[in-house]
Amino acid sequence: MAVLLYHTFAFLALFSYGIYHLVCATRSFFKPTSSSARSAVAGTGDYISRPYYPLLLPCHVHHLLRHFPLYLALFTLIISISYHASLSSASPNSFSSLHTSASLVFFLLLTIALFLPIQLAPDLIFLLAAVGFSLLALASSAYKPSDLQSKCDSVSSSISALCAAFSVALAFYPRLFVAEFALAASISLQGLWSLQTGLALYVERFTPEGCHRLLEVTDGSIRCELDESRIRAAALLDLAFVLHTTFVSVIAVAVYASVAWWSGGGLPRRYNGGSYEPLPTSSSSGGLSELDHVQMKVIHKNSMQA
Repeated sequence: MAVLLYHTFAFLALFSYGIYHLVCATRSFFKPTSSSARSAVAGTGDYISRPYYPLLLPCHVHHLLRHFPLYLALFTLIISISYHASLSSASPNSFSSLHTSASLVFFLLLTIALFLPIQLAPDLIFLLAAVGFSLLALASSAYKPSDLQSKCDSVSSSISALCAAFSVALAFYPRLFVAEFALAASISLQGLWSLQTGLALYVERFTPEGCHRLLEVTDGSIRCELDESRIRAAALLDLAFVLHTTFVSVIAVAVYASVAWWSGGGLPRRYNGGSYEPLPTSSSSGGLSELDHVQMKVIHKNSMQA
């Protein structure tokens, strides 16, 4: 029961933070650079990716309220490290849990660095985050291939590798909005997969048919003895991953469209990569007299036309 509660807690933390970062990154992308920048192309002004966005509150508000997401991330990392450290006492997955715990300690130090008076450059933070995601992706599963946990760990490692790739892209191209958008969506997807892992492993109703819990171990391993049952369970988990990915994609597109509409209707027109500027108009007599110099070409009707 405690393990299921942790997976639910991880889902709430990762999914909510991913959506929060989606909204903030999209808002920063469409934010005008000045009061007269409504004609500027979104994303070509002062936009630059950020590893963290404070709450949109006035500057005089207390520091704890404005940086509440950062404190929440700090608390979540401490809970996660304590959980994986406690799992290291179990013999089947002791080294894997220690590996995951050490990787989360890396993120904990990176989060603490954001509180320092001397702030790190955003590209350096993204590069260090890529290292942390790579450590999580390289965490080897201590379960047999026939165990359902091995499949869940494999998908989780793939999502972490994807986050590492997007972080590397942001480290070298900080104005690449697509990479920041995809990174936030991947974090939300990791949260959804954590919930799926908890349901598949620790709720009997969601356990695939033909797989059973091992009674001789205490970590709740689910094993599929027959090849047919193992293939069926893997196919069900793949289907669940596709559904989760589709769900996150729909939410990401909805967030992008909503923020774009709220910020002024999306991208304005442009020509040859530059911003669109309206032609100057004048109500003076001089402006109207200039129209007299425009020569109109007379179009003669061809006698051969009907």
